[in-house]
Formats: sequence, structure tokens, C-alpha cells
Amino acid sequence: MADSVRIALSKAITDSRPPTMQFSDYNDRIKYLYWQGEMSERLKAKLPDMQVRKEFLRTVWYEAKRAGLDPQMVLGLIQVESGFHKYALSVVGARGYMQVMPFWTRIIGDGDPKKLFDMQTNLRYGCSILRMYIDQESGDLFLALGRYNGSRGLPEYPNAVRGAWKKWDYKD
Repeated sequence: MADSVRIALSKAITDSRPPTMQFSDYNDRIKYLYWQGEMSERLKAKLPDMQVRKEFLRTVWYEAKRAGLDPQMVLGLIQVESGFHKYALSVVGARGYMQVMPFWTRIIGDGDPKKLFDMQTNLRYGCSILRMYIDQESGDLFLALGRYNGSRGLPEYPNAVRGAWKKWDYKD
């Protein structure tokens, strides 16, 4: 990985302040609140605690928007990767909601893979890494999703995320 990419990713994940929602106008805030209400209803079975669900959705929205991603796409990716399980651990060692591999903490973080079970940390890493892959693939989401999953060029994973994304579709 080029030093410039590593440095950019490292900067993207180092701000540990909690998400602060800022909207350019009142209507954008209203749209977000409607989105949060709708997504909260859809997530009830997976995340039954309302406060956890609200914090999760606020963080997904914030980290997705911060990385220039569609929050519904990120929800679809999380559904495929972890089924919304905060402590998900794959057979190859990927961790948390977005199934981030521990080596990323050594490359762009502080080297502590346990932090990948922290919701905000996991979502920040996952969204930042996916953004990097989208940029590397010149906007080709199919190839970027394959890179994210380690299956570049194979259709199963990108198609699964796209299918899940459709389930989270929201029109304001």
C-alpha cells in the first residue's frame, strides 16, 4: 500500500469524537429523522434495544456520509457481513459489524484489534476502507465490494450486498 493511501486512511480513522449530526438546513434534519425512524423499525428484530438502535443508526449515517457512501448500502453490507452482530468474528478473523480484518489496525491504526468490536471504530474503519476501494476502482462498486470481501471479480458477494441494499431502500 502506498504511503499516501496509508496516511490518508490513518487520518480518516483517528478522529475518535462521537458522531455529531450537522445539517445544512432544517429540511435535511427532518429527512434524517424520518430515515432514522423508518430504519429503526426495520432493525427492531436485530437490535431490540431502542437506545442501541438509535446510536447505531446515527453512527452508520454519520460514518457513511463522512466517507461519501450511501447509508442504506452500508446497512446492506453490514447485513451480509455480520447480520448486525457487534461481536461477529469470521473464520478468518474479521471482526464486528463490518467484518474488518485485524491487520488494518496495524496498517492505519494503533495496532489494537480489540477496538474493532467498538461500534464507532468498526464503522469508521469499514466505511473508510470501502471508500478507498471505491476510489481505487474508479467508482466501480462491484469491484470495490469484491476487494472489501477479498473476492474481487467474483459476483456472489457484490450481488449479495446489492440485494441486501435493496431491502434497506428508503425514499424520502
